[in-house]
This record gives sequence, C-alpha cells and structure tokens, in this order.
Amino acid sequence: MKNFTTNQATKLNLKDFKSIPMRTFWITSFAFFLCFFAWFGIVPFMPEVVKDLGLSPSQKWNSIILAVTGTVYARLAIGKLCDTYGPRLCYTYLLIFGAIPVILLGFVQTPLQFLICRLFIGFIGASFVITQFHTSIMFAPNIVGTANATSAGWGNLGGGANRLGMPLIAAAVVSFGVSDDVAWRYAMVIAGVLCIAMGLGYYFFTQDTPEGNFATLKATGKMPTLKKDEVSFLSVLKDYRVWILFLVYAACFGIELTVYGTMDDYLQNRFGLERTFAGNLVLSFALMNLFARTLGGYFGDKFGNSKGLRGRVIFLALILAAEGIMLSLFSMTTSLVIGMIFLIAFSLTVQMAEGATFSVVPFINKKAIGSISGIVGAGGNVGAFLAAILLKSKSAVAESNAIAASSNLGEQAIKAAQTSASAVAVSSGYFIIGGCIVMAALLSLAIKFNKVDKKLKTLDLNIQLADQ
Repeated sequence: MKNFTTNQATKLNLKDFKSIPMRTFWITSFAFFLCFFAWFGIVPFMPEVVKDLGLSPSQKWNSIILAVTGTVYARLAIGKLCDTYGPRLCYTYLLIFGAIPVILLGFVQTPLQFLICRLFIGFIGASFVITQFHTSIMFAPNIVGTANATSAGWGNLGGGANRLGMPLIAAAVVSFGVSDDVAWRYAMVIAGVLCIAMGLGYYFFTQDTPEGNFATLKATGKMPTLKKDEVSFLSVLKDYRVWILFLVYAACFGIELTVYGTMDDYLQNRFGLERTFAGNLVLSFALMNLFARTLGGYFGDKFGNSKGLRGRVIFLALILAAEGIMLSLFSMTTSLVIGMIFLIAFSLTVQMAEGATFSVVPFINKKAIGSISGIVGAGGNVGAFLAAILLKSKSAVAESNAIAASSNLGEQAIKAAQTSASAVAVSSGYFIIGGCIVMAALLSLAIKFNKVDKKLKTLDLNIQLADQ
C-alpha cells in the first residue's frame, strides 16, 4: 500500500504560508487558539457571573470541574473519528457545533443552566486532539515533535489571551451603549460566532493529508480501509504505552489547567496580592506557551534524532520530574520573590513536558495516531478533574473549619481565617500533586520501543528526505 504522507514537511518554516503542511499548521494553530479562547472565555467574567446568577462557592468550583470533565469524553471520541473521517471534517463540525453552548452561555438565567453550558463547552477542548493529529501527519519524524508542540502551545495561548481579549470585547460592546452588567453575555456570543466562522474556514482551506482528503485516498486505495482502522484501534487499547502517556499527560497538561485555574485566588490568599496583579501574573505564565511547549518538542526531537526513540522517553521523564519538583518547592515557600522563581520554573517545565509528550505519541502506532492522541489528550482532562477534586475537598474542609472556629469574632476575622485556611489547604494540595508528578515521571521510563518501531521511523524519515 502506498504511503499517503510522502509529501510531509521536514522543516518548520514559519514564513511559508503556501505549502499544504505549513498552511495547515497555521490554520490549525489559529483554530485551536480560538477554541481555547472560547473554552475559558468566561473565566475573566466569573466575579460578574457569580453576582449576576448568584452562584455559591460550591457551584463555582463545580463549574470549573464540569468545564474539563466534558472534554474527557469528547477527546476520547474525536481521536477515533479523526482516524476514520479525517481531521478536516472533524474540526469543521467541532468548531460549528461547539460554538452552540458558547453562544448559549450568553443567555443563561440560572446556575443550573450555567453549569450545563460549562459542561458542553468543554467538548470544544477536543480541538487539541485534532490539532495534534493534523500536524502529526503533515510533518516528518525529524520535526514532528517541534511542529506538534508549537501548534499546541500557540493554541493553548488562547486560554491566557482571553484574560485580555474577552474584557476588550466586552469594553467594545459597552462603547455601543450596552450595560456593563450584561457585556459578558455579548462577549460570549461573539466568541461563539468567531468559532463558527473558523469552522467554515477550516473546511475550505485545509485538506486531511499532504496527498489529499481521506475520502479520496480511501476510494483510490492509498490508505487503510475502515476495517483496518478498527483493528489498529483495538491494538491501541491493548498497548500499555498509551495508558502510561495518558497518565503522563494528566501529570502535565491536566495539572497546568488546574494550577492556573486556581492560581489567581492562591496568589491573593497566600501572598496578599491584588486581584488584577495576580491575574496579570497568571497571564504572563500562559504567554510562555509561545515558546515553552515548543522547547519541549524541540528537545524531544533532538534527543530522538541523537539517541533514537528511547531518547525521546528519557527527555520526557527528566522534564516531567523537574515539573513535579518545581511545583512542590513552590508550594512550600512563603516568600513572593522565591515563589515567583519556582512558579516560573514550573510554568516552563510543565509546558515543555506537554511538548515532550507529543514528541513521543506519533511513534507509538502510526496506524492510529488519532486514537492515541485522543486517549492521551483525555488523560490531561482526567488529571485536571482529579487535581480539582483534591484541591476543592481540602480547601472546602479547611474553610468550613476556619469559619466555625472564628464564628464569634466578626465578619472581617472570619474572612481572614477563611483566606488563610484556603491558602494552607491549596498549598498542601500542590505539594501532593508535585509528588504524584514525579511518580508519573518514573513510570514513563517503562515506555519501550521494539525493533520494528525503530525501523519504521528510520524508513519514514528517509522517504521524506528523499522527496524534498
């Protein structure tokens, strides 16, 4: 059977906007950016939402958990759909249908409606799987880690850019005479409309592979049929390496989601920072996605090119262990300056670990890259869910005890006790999570490759280089 990716790019030329691989790289990166922008678009407006809808602290935490829970199921499903129908159609439909709950969030009137929308908005987070799948089949083995990491990192940037972008959209709406109290609703509607427009653009300006779309390639016998895809999917489920990477991604991307989702409050409670300043600090860490995740993929490729597939795993284990250590050290400090040093180091290593993970994924089973990407990607959201549950349980118990113990001391004293208890509880949670990350790093060393995997990698690279 003819290789349907013989025109894969062997270089990541960011100035190239014409070749199919690079055009796909730019479009899929921007699509992913918009998805993350919309997925976490409500975050900057949570104080207004809490006031408008009367959300309780528990409902606020539940909305955070639901936002990442829905993504688990979507990522598991979308990987298999990519293998079967191709990334072009999958991204088109995900963007268009995923925009519906984003738009509906602008019309909610009750806490229940808000929670339901947050659950279904999480489905748009499956865009990560399609992005990784599409870049994996557009780029050759020598550069695929860097391409995957860069597209994903720039896409993840949308989750931080919304902290500036969504308030700016709301401000623009207010300039047209809309009340400040409802500007957040208009901003969510606009974000949803942008996703729909991006979905249409994805359909008309990309194709599934360098050789053409899946439907055409299958009709001409140039790629596996559906039956063979099903066989490869069964092998994915039986492959222990996939589930190790599932846990690894839970320990990096999942933890990044939860840590950044709770960091604003933690910085205010632990170090006494103002809300705006704390938010700007968290935004600066998100901006590191511009280069940090790319570094992870780049060094994954470097280790892989010099030390083979095992080199990719070794680098992943090292950077993941560094991430866990940095988070644990950050959790123990009470000095803002020292804490910022460890937090910057954590931000750098966690994003590099994400890039390093997807420098390994394309080499596990080339017949089912989409399915593997879906399972591993879902691991990230499982990690975010478990970490959020841990922090919520510790914080809720600590705050309740603090309130009970200071109930006779006045409102200001109660608030101070609650703040202090929350900071200590979250700090303890971060330390525990850091230890779990180090354990995941040790587990990643169990990933092995056989001689067939290594020969296929060398053969594929030689084919790509010969065709350039």
